[in-house]
Amino acid sequence: MQIENQIFEPPKYYIKEVNRLLTTIIVGIIAFVVGAGISGFILFKAGINYRRQQAESAIGSAEKEAERIIEDAKKEADNQKKIALVEAKDEIHKSRSELEKEIKERRNDMSRQERRIQQKEENLDKKSDNIEKKEEQLQKKLKQVDEKLEDAEKIKKSQMEILEKISQFTMEQAKEHLLSMLESELVHEKAVKIQQYETQLKDECEEKARNLISLAISKCSADQVSESVVSVVPLPNDEMKGRIIGREGRNIRTLETLTGVDLIIDDTPEAITLSCFDQARREVARIALEKLIADGRIHPSRIEEMVDKARREVEHKIKQEGERAVLETNVHGLNHELVRLIGRLYYRTSYRQNVLNHSIEVAHLAGIMASELGVDANLARRAGLLHDIGKALSYEIEGSHVQIGVDVCKKYKENPDVIHAIEAHHGDIEPKTVIASLVQAADAISAARPGARSENYENYIKRLQKLEEICTSYDGVEKSYAIQAGREVRIMVLPEKINDERMTIVAREIAQRIENEMDYPGQIKINLIRESRAVEYAK
Repeated sequence: MQIENQIFEPPKYYIKEVNRLLTTIIVGIIAFVVGAGISGFILFKAGINYRRQQAESAIGSAEKEAERIIEDAKKEADNQKKIALVEAKDEIHKSRSELEKEIKERRNDMSRQERRIQQKEENLDKKSDNIEKKEEQLQKKLKQVDEKLEDAEKIKKSQMEILEKISQFTMEQAKEHLLSMLESELVHEKAVKIQQYETQLKDECEEKARNLISLAISKCSADQVSESVVSVVPLPNDEMKGRIIGREGRNIRTLETLTGVDLIIDDTPEAITLSCFDQARREVARIALEKLIADGRIHPSRIEEMVDKARREVEHKIKQEGERAVLETNVHGLNHELVRLIGRLYYRTSYRQNVLNHSIEVAHLAGIMASELGVDANLARRAGLLHDIGKALSYEIEGSHVQIGVDVCKKYKENPDVIHAIEAHHGDIEPKTVIASLVQAADAISAARPGARSENYENYIKRLQKLEEICTSYDGVEKSYAIQAGREVRIMVLPEKINDERMTIVAREIAQRIENEMDYPGQIKINLIRESRAVEYAK
């Protein structure tokens, strides 16, 4: 073991050599690092010194440049200051000269005004002197006049005394005697004159009235149009009739139910006849049918939509006709509801005479006669236009059209003279104003024209209205329409009030009441319609 340890144990001199070599390497590395650091520090310091020198030289040149700029600025400022002083002096001199010139002109104006004032004062002094002189002269003349009046009174008094002695009458007695004589003469002459005037007025009054009426008629030549109870709607072809009838007649039944008009589809080529006594209903049906034909889509829902549109168009037409009547008659300041009611008269007739045209004609006639008589023509036209306003509501309100018109005009605070004229135009009360008499005469003139009215047509209309009134008077009836010239009445009932079993009873009761209360030719068909609908929306 000792031999092996000796063989592998390194020799001591080798260890020393290694330690010495390591020491030398470490010392060399340290020396290198120290040398490198010293050399770097020296180079860094040298660079700093160089930069410092460059900065100091740049600062020095900048200071010199700044001093030069400051010097230049001072010189420039001195120059600008001198220029500004010169300009300021020139401006001050110029302002001073203008001010002196203005002061001089004002002084001249003041001197001229002073001279004018002095002249006016002198003129006023002269005028005052003249006025004083004239006052003195006037006082003298007044004094002379008073003296002459005293003399005249003395002379008059002496003369009156002489006259009283001669006539043996005092002044009061003489006056009474003269007046009595004059009165007796005047009474006779007055009676003669009155008799002459009465005779002349009787001779001229009737002729004057004829002239006024004939003049009014000649100036107002309105056309009279006879209205019928049917309207004809042209069709593009005969195939359209089948589409209007619809499957199992549902389209024509819907249209007749909604409008209350009877559609007559016969062998007449390319035409359908609408029959109804109410012109407004017939017009709604005509417009709706024309729209459906033009659109091409004909089914119940579309028919309802077109009927609603047609009703709106008819309402718009009513408004337009009311405004036209107001403008044509030159009547202003009417309430808008009255204008709308006037427009509704466009779809009303009285004995086949259009009520709106009749009202316009009455307004013109009354206005012309009022102008000839020197009465307020505007008020006469207003009363003439409104005299039949009650007929616009006679279908809806019970009572005569005269009373309805009076109530409506009172509601909208119309002129009392107009209300009186409406109330008196049919002789219900005695006319108390000239306007009322003129409206009464104009109404008679317009109605008495040849062919203007027909009693038979009016009776026919009243019969159909009475038929509808009887039907709508029953509880549960929503609408009723007289069609087929009064031979049939269609009644729409409320399904929640009248069931299927009660419909037969109601129809029989209506038929019995019609038989008891009305006179009519032939027979009348009572047709009750009950329809239930369920509406829901998918969301």
